[in-house]
Amino acid sequence: MKPVALAEPGQRLSLLCIGAHSDDIEIGAGATILGWIERGVRLDVHWVVLSAAGPRAEEARSSAQAFLAGAARSTIELAEFRDGYFPYQGAAIKNWFEELKSRTSPDVILCHARGDAHQDHREVSALTWNSFRDHTILEYEIPKWDGDLSQPNLFIPASRALMERKAKLLHDHFGTQRAKDWFDAQTFMGLARLRGAECRAPDGFAEAFHARKIVVQ
Repeated sequence: MKPVALAEPGQRLSLLCIGAHSDDIEIGAGATILGWIERGVRLDVHWVVLSAAGPRAEEARSSAQAFLAGAARSTIELAEFRDGYFPYQGAAIKNWFEELKSRTSPDVILCHARGDAHQDHREVSALTWNSFRDHTILEYEIPKWDGDLSQPNLFIPASRALMERKAKLLHDHFGTQRAKDWFDAQTFMGLARLRGAECRAPDGFAEAFHARKIVVQ
């Protein structure tokens, strides 16, 4: 299968990363972001977390800074919408998205998947598509106890070293989440190994996304 590159080394790629919670972007697309930077893509990143308050805000900021080290430019923006209640704050979050749209015009958007079982994640996915109607949107996946993983259609290979680095950064920066029985390197590496097998990744690992609409030239 012929790979399609979103950006080559030395090229600029404007990226909007949207997560409902402090660790979502890193879990769903952390190795992809690290890989672009490692390959020399000039990333211009607007990193958004919608529910980041108290200790979770500091975790979100420090983790984003670590994952974006080496990016050409980065903006980190944190909001404090109530965790678990996004569908009931829809109007306020919709207004926030419309304001966000006026501040950034990305080439690619990374956000939650439409079929995610978490209500906050689904709301973010819906509002992303509602506000950004003319963009390349890749929906990442979050493993959890709900068992809601489905069949992605876009794969971005990652090296073992990148996956190990992603897992270490998640462990180092999200102390509030370590008690969760699924939040560990085995989960993150295992899912990436499965996705790597599905796309025959050179090093055996990949992150997977849902791409509803892609234009190829």
